[in-house]
Amino acid sequence: MPDAPSPPVTPPPDGVTGVLALADGTHFYGQGVGAQGSAVGEVCFTTSMTGYQETLTDPSYAGQIITFTFPHIGNTGTNSDDIETINPAARGLVLRAAITDPANFRAEKHLDDWLKNRNLVGIAGVDTRRLTRHIRVAGAPNGIVAHDRGGRFDIPALIAEARAWPGLKGMDLAKEVTCLQSYSWEEGLWLLGSGYGRLADAKAHVVAIDYGIKRNILRCLASVGAKVTVVPATATAEEVMAHKPDGIFLSNGPGDPAATGGYAIPVLKDLIGTGTPIFGICLGHQLLALALGAETSKMHQGHRGANHPVKELATGKVEITTMNHGFTVNDALPDTLEVTHVSLFDGSICGLKVKGRPIFSVQHHPEASPGPQDSHYLFERFMGMVTG
Repeated sequence: MPDAPSPPVTPPPDGVTGVLALADGTHFYGQGVGAQGSAVGEVCFTTSMTGYQETLTDPSYAGQIITFTFPHIGNTGTNSDDIETINPAARGLVLRAAITDPANFRAEKHLDDWLKNRNLVGIAGVDTRRLTRHIRVAGAPNGIVAHDRGGRFDIPALIAEARAWPGLKGMDLAKEVTCLQSYSWEEGLWLLGSGYGRLADAKAHVVAIDYGIKRNILRCLASVGAKVTVVPATATAEEVMAHKPDGIFLSNGPGDPAATGGYAIPVLKDLIGTGTPIFGICLGHQLLALALGAETSKMHQGHRGANHPVKELATGKVEITTMNHGFTVNDALPDTLEVTHVSLFDGSICGLKVKGRPIFSVQHHPEASPGPQDSHYLFERFMGMVTG
């Protein structure tokens, strides 16, 4: 029997140069932005109104196509300072409106040009409210975003490619975004009129394990007096301790923590046994929980945005935080762990500490400054444990 003929490639409506196709068959037409081509990944949404350049370069977004719910993206342009890593890890982006022309004194390049230079594929003109509702009801789907100036798309083939992608559950992406070798970091926070500062007087030496670390985390550590040595995600406990750290930091990162835990958990168990103070953020928080006997699971839609309220249980203080995660630590915890922070959106665990030991972690991103400095005390708390 001969193979069945392929569905015809039909032209979309006039003016369409981009399409977003989901694994369930839903598809959205629009105008392509950035590079031509296609990219497949998990389609998520972020509610952040600013920081699109930092979002696109956040390694925690590896494997994901980011939908921006805020419609005006591009209005501050792009520059060489506001990046979290050199090579963007996100697969693509979805926008409501066409990219805005830059109007900011720090702008160096139009966002569309920046996307093309980094081979990022995007689409504008999508009803992002409809797409966001779809994600909230059905969960974060696999999808593919495509951009072709000729406006010809094989929709059945795109949907099939989205369905064939394995998804983030069970996927270790930390190895894709981690550094290849160790390096030192002494750059501090950015100040208007003077740029990024430098570490002048180191109070302690911190080793940061890079599962997909953001530069601003490193700057926050330097701002509280830490000289930082960054090591790859696959570093052994012996390699970490060979640097003689006063403290150990476990970074953010993408993918399924249980998959990354295959090589990270044995190392973390050994590091916990040394008695060295440890602080984890995001994926580092999840890996630390796994190493201490907790479990993690895939979330329905995840938490992504810069308006997530988190409550510190000991003080009752509510912090406005940035989040970016699709996995969470489950509520059933071993007796050695105590919950320190919870999400006021859904009650999920946002912070943990080990009873009687200088080890703690948070799910949210205290370096991202949505509050703007609601959570910066966490870096000071860590430094207090390290130097205490």
